[in-house]
Amino acid sequence: MQPRNMSMSGVVDLAAVKAAQEAKAKAEQTRAEAARQGGAGAVAPADLVIDVDEAGFERDVLQRSAEVPVVIDFWAEWCQPCKQLSPVLERLAVEYNGRFLLAKIDVDANQMLMQQFGVQGIPAVFAVVAGQALPLFQGAAGEEQIRGTLDQLIQVAEQRFGLTGLVVDADAQPGAQPAPAVPAGPYDALLEAAVQALDAGDFGGAVQAYRNVLSDDPANSEAKLGLAQAELLQRVQGMDPQRVRKDAAEKPADAEAQIAAADLDLVGGHVEDAFGRLIETVRRTAGDDRDAVRRRLLELFEVVGTDDPRVVGARRALARALF
Repeated sequence: MQPRNMSMSGVVDLAAVKAAQEAKAKAEQTRAEAARQGGAGAVAPADLVIDVDEAGFERDVLQRSAEVPVVIDFWAEWCQPCKQLSPVLERLAVEYNGRFLLAKIDVDANQMLMQQFGVQGIPAVFAVVAGQALPLFQGAAGEEQIRGTLDQLIQVAEQRFGLTGLVVDADAQPGAQPAPAVPAGPYDALLEAAVQALDAGDFGGAVQAYRNVLSDDPANSEAKLGLAQAELLQRVQGMDPQRVRKDAAEKPADAEAQIAAADLDLVGGHVEDAFGRLIETVRRTAGDDRDAVRRRLLELFEVVGTDDPRVVGARRALARALF
């Protein structure tokens, strides 16, 4: 079988170049800082190739895809072309030094994942970047073609999502948990200013205060949650609820209408309605509209809290809608 879907042209949103450049610069800075700290949070080369099953798919693929492109190799023990392709992918995962993570899925043991990705034959190779699935190629492929596809994937991940991969330390122990990031410093004053701005209805001021914290400490969980909430309140501040509801009812496939209605749903405490609305819109849309809906849903997950059971369930539903 000849390889197909090797091209990834059209994936990059040129309208987001400026934001992408800023995201890339910040991600590179974070990566460099981790390297300067002696490999804090680094992974061992052996951890760049992982076996994934249905139970661990959300944790090992969807969640990891927010920090590094995850390349998925669908294979089976009886598949002869797989035995030629898989070693090449494993070698390249180590050679690319953390620019992507290779997840190997045995189709015989994980039929549901195979169906969700629409795999028609193996070997089949996909990627997941920031929760978004991309087909790469199916069938045996030459190393030069594979390298070209990986280079395009990495470029897309950097330019569109600011993902520069994992820090790899040859001395790290395989399977070791990354060291927790050390906060850059105390931010009590800035966080208190953000809360006061929220209480005063100055949502723009709150947004800026939270962003000031995150510019120095991107992992600050309190600032992440506060920023998501402040941005949501800022968006709905000038809305006409009746008009928004009317537009959403009349235009079920209109991404902007459904996104606005979902914001109102969440502010009104209708969490599951907001999630369900956007997941259904993901199914109905494609291209840039679909990506905009997916991004807003991920933002709303931050508002509610990623450990909330409703978020966990919605993540699974989103994965099914995307695949």
